[in-house]
Amino acid sequence: MQGLHLFIVSCLALLAFSSQSSIAFAGDILTLNQSIRDGQSLVSSGGTFELGFFSPTNSNNRYLGIWYKKIRDQTIVWIANRDDPITDSSGVLKLSKDGNLVLLNQSQTLVWSTKSSKAENPVAQILDSGNLVIREGKDEDPKNSLWQSFDYPIHTLLPGMKLGWNLRTGLDRVLTSWKSESDPSTGIYKFGVDSRGSPQPFIWKGMAIEYRSGHWNGLQFSAVPEMKSDNIMNYSFTSNSDELYYSFSVENDSVLSRLLMNPFGLLERYTWLNDDKSVSWNRYWFAPKDQCDYYSVCGAYGICDASAFCKCPRGFKPRDNQSWVMRNGSGGCVRKTQFDCRKGDDGFLKLQGMKLPDTSMAFVNESMNLQECEVACRRNCSCTAYANSKVTGGGSGCLYWTGELIDLRVYSAGGQDLYLRLAASELANSQDSGTQSSKRKRLTVGLSVAVCVSVLLLAFSGCFLWKRKTDRAVLSRKTEQRVSREKNQSKQLLDLVLSSGRDYYSGEYNKDDIELPLFDFSTIAIATDNFSETNKLGKGGFGTVYKGMLEGQDIAVKRLSKNSGQGVEEFKNEVMLIAKLQHRNLVRLLGSCIDGEERMLIYEYMQNRSLDSLLFDDGKSSSLDWPNRFQIIGGIARGILYLHQDSRFRIIHRDLKASNVLLDGKMKPKISDFGMARIFGGDETEANTRRVVGTYGYMSPEYAMDGVFSVKSDVFSFGVLVLEIVSGKKNRGFYYVNCELNLLSYAWKLWREGRGLELMDESMKDSCSTGEVLRCIQVGLLCVQERPEERPTMSSVVLMLSSETVTMPQPKRPGFGGERSPLDTDESSKLESCTVNQMTITVIESR
Repeated sequence: MQGLHLFIVSCLALLAFSSQSSIAFAGDILTLNQSIRDGQSLVSSGGTFELGFFSPTNSNNRYLGIWYKKIRDQTIVWIANRDDPITDSSGVLKLSKDGNLVLLNQSQTLVWSTKSSKAENPVAQILDSGNLVIREGKDEDPKNSLWQSFDYPIHTLLPGMKLGWNLRTGLDRVLTSWKSESDPSTGIYKFGVDSRGSPQPFIWKGMAIEYRSGHWNGLQFSAVPEMKSDNIMNYSFTSNSDELYYSFSVENDSVLSRLLMNPFGLLERYTWLNDDKSVSWNRYWFAPKDQCDYYSVCGAYGICDASAFCKCPRGFKPRDNQSWVMRNGSGGCVRKTQFDCRKGDDGFLKLQGMKLPDTSMAFVNESMNLQECEVACRRNCSCTAYANSKVTGGGSGCLYWTGELIDLRVYSAGGQDLYLRLAASELANSQDSGTQSSKRKRLTVGLSVAVCVSVLLLAFSGCFLWKRKTDRAVLSRKTEQRVSREKNQSKQLLDLVLSSGRDYYSGEYNKDDIELPLFDFSTIAIATDNFSETNKLGKGGFGTVYKGMLEGQDIAVKRLSKNSGQGVEEFKNEVMLIAKLQHRNLVRLLGSCIDGEERMLIYEYMQNRSLDSLLFDDGKSSSLDWPNRFQIIGGIARGILYLHQDSRFRIIHRDLKASNVLLDGKMKPKISDFGMARIFGGDETEANTRRVVGTYGYMSPEYAMDGVFSVKSDVFSFGVLVLEIVSGKKNRGFYYVNCELNLLSYAWKLWREGRGLELMDESMKDSCSTGEVLRCIQVGLLCVQERPEERPTMSSVVLMLSSETVTMPQPKRPGFGGERSPLDTDESSKLESCTVNQMTITVIESR
């Protein structure tokens, strides 16, 4: 009896305790008498999404969030308390009596809450769409929610979410990046819809515009021609008196998709095939993806062309010609001749395949056709251009601009027609004006008559005109000699470059492809103070590099040695390649100089010189804290990705190393020295050469041993660079334990033993993110694997570096991962070094 009494007392005590604490919940719904504590969660009815507490990688802070339930690597899509983390596991989520969700910490202090309408019987529910809603318990339709998380996005847009405005309430739904991959608090990048003029989405960095998607043209955003609805994805844009928003849906249940604003300023769309074979998210679109995607990179009226440089449209000229020559187009273009609409003889030049200008201040009338739009523009003397607002149905609607045209670019495929207003005199040179063509014919007839009259006068002039003719001939010869010298420089450059086509290329280039400014010798001599010793930046087998000042801009001049055959070959390659490349992580070639035997290349000057000059200097390496090093790694990766995938041609650099990475004043990296680079054409994936060029320590095994190179050769070199940046030590010259292990093997040994962080440079321990460091080491080791097919592509590398959640395989043994290579002491190899802006090129040629 005594045992039974104790059992009854225990049960009563347990019941009393339960009445004072939260009742356990189940499924996808939270009611008034329930709560979620840290370690508990709600799961949507179909098992797609989960709501609970989590900590980001390398953080102990706790956040209430939503993530994909079925995906192994936690992918967060929404956070309640992003700027107010809980520092322990005491967080509790529950419904208050007034119908709001409240998040409390250990001291019962309110951390976060919703602001919904009052409900008699409130219910919170996590839906299979990823939406967290509060609804009246008696109303089971989630569409009639009193509050929903979809109205308060963080950094992710899911199918069915709205990006944009509720015009009735003033609610603006925007994506805002995390501050970093381990800190979900509000970052500096924002993606949203600007409601002014013809609405369009922007990426803002703080208050500055970084990227513009263009207005909705009926099919897609005009600046994203590749975005088209299909049988998997459907895109839409809604604009009426109540709402203004972009949304997308997935038509195939086997596909998951999300749009992400990442901490580095990239807008990315990811998909996941919802089956057991998928191992990671696939990034199939991102922006900005090239130099022309950045807002107004060519200034007012300037047209950005991804395959070349900024251009001015017909009838315009550079606003600042000196900056334009130096390949800085941000000043834009100005009219050569102002139009006077009162005369009525001005007209419009048709520009095809265009990204339409910024429509924020544009006039919009969807009921007008194109002809009516032209009439409206003509009547307004401030109108500068017009276009159809929609491309559907053969074109409809009217857009016209009354100010400067900002953020223009031309597409090789896609884009719209833009009609640019020009003065009559400028249209006279345009093939688009039939009226002006007839005027030109009348002018030609008049000139012919004038010539005939001149001939008659000459016939009657006699000896006087004979003498004038003789004098004119002498003057003409002098003029022709001067012009010939100037043209000869261009011909020398073109012929010199094209003569190397047999060795380096497959006929992709011709003379029309080369648009490189030419400077005369005296100009460069003055710019470098006559190549003074105080301006010398470095010297190598090819010649010397000097700092200079040209037209107000710091420059670096590579002056080739007259006796350097290698320097000549490098000169040819640089002119062929880098003059056509445009990317923020590639050094800019500003021009060249040919004068007799003198050959010089002019580059932008980089204030912090080369990466190796800081990284491997004990006195300077402390200036490279971890945020700077991580930024440098990411920038190099994006630059190589551009060369391999996004540039006009697939380019293999073949000499990636620390001394060929330059740093600007903000420590942003730029890849330099394309003297050894090769173009891959068509479906070519690898090539073989007897002339192995590069630098030992960075060359992949298949290239150094067999002369086989491909994009995976550059990936190997990048992996070496990553491990050097993390460790602060050179791969070549680093040996551990009686010279048995080089840097690659040492890193691999530490990784296998779970001691990867021991590779990290001591000078940055106070500034590092251990998760980022370990991720970079793993990426570096994956890139230096011995077998090329096992190394990742650069697109995968960029994804792995930019995402904490992506799954990465374990690395295998690195190439050159053991003892010292015989190439280090082989006397049959010849090593030549040269420096540009502290950049070194080492060529290994077998004899």
